[in-house]
Amino acid sequence: MSDALICGLAGAGAGIIAQLLTYPLETVNTRQQTDRNSKKMKQKIGTIEEMCQVVRQEGWDGLYGGLAPSLVGTAASQGVYYYFYQILRNRAETDAFERKRKGIGDGSVGMFSSLLVAALSGCVNVLLTNPIWVVVTRMQTHTTKDKVNHTKLVASQDEISAVVEPPPYGTSHTIQEVYGEAGILGFWNGVFPTLFMVSNPSIQFMLYETFLKKIRKRRVSSKKGANDVTALEIFLLGAVAKLGATVVTYPLLVIKSRLQAKQDICGDKRHHYKGTLDAMMKIIRYEGFRGFYKGMGTKIIQSVLAAAVLFMVKEELVRGARWLLTGRAAISVR
Repeated sequence: MSDALICGLAGAGAGIIAQLLTYPLETVNTRQQTDRNSKKMKQKIGTIEEMCQVVRQEGWDGLYGGLAPSLVGTAASQGVYYYFYQILRNRAETDAFERKRKGIGDGSVGMFSSLLVAALSGCVNVLLTNPIWVVVTRMQTHTTKDKVNHTKLVASQDEISAVVEPPPYGTSHTIQEVYGEAGILGFWNGVFPTLFMVSNPSIQFMLYETFLKKIRKRRVSSKKGANDVTALEIFLLGAVAKLGATVVTYPLLVIKSRLQAKQDICGDKRHHYKGTLDAMMKIIRYEGFRGFYKGMGTKIIQSVLAAAVLFMVKEELVRGARWLLTGRAAISVR
């Protein structure tokens, strides 16, 4: 099994675990990002309070809307990202080694190369998995009120009186809705700000690799071994790296969520976005620059926790897989 495939599978598994642990926070954050009501910003509803509010009004299902496609998307995204990241990283390390043989550099992958590797991996990931995240965003932002409105649109007045529960808003219905509104291209709504957002994992991995390299150099100089990095240290490195990346790129995340959520075509024109630039200008005009940072506190908690868990679990899975393969190889030789 190749090293890239090991990293890809480990990344997918770690991503699923991190997603399961932090999904309620992600749902609340997506709703905060797509909320166009400027008055709500002044109420200062806390994350925990908002989660409790969703549970009271919609039950626990409200916090886990779109979980199934989200897990598929997480596994696909992390698997694709880590697979291509490892392939490109190996190529960058080979090039760095060749330059060292020619007397150029010290043989290590520089910061710019690390940034480029992460960016290219992110672009491939976005183009392949964006349709999944359009479906997830729709399901996360679909409230009980939306379900009732949908029922009124599809049923006559006599039928409405007989309805007790609105029809379920499942994955297949969401796919049909997106296709009905914009065709195949609708599944790539928000792809442009998402492509720009590859700078988030790029910055994240650049910081992570830089900090990890420094720790390992210190361990080598102190004769503790370059690989003697604990799970807790990986957890903290992942958290710090994700925190820095999230603060820088959060406005792009808000624009992406607004474009992927259901558009209010027949309602207030302020809530209908024609594209990335239109969304940006309307947020500035009607909500001010604060609109770009709606729900940022929730996102920091969710993304930092998820990234820290992902890095820690992924490193342990990779380490375990390599140990199993090495052990089996040693046994077969004997």
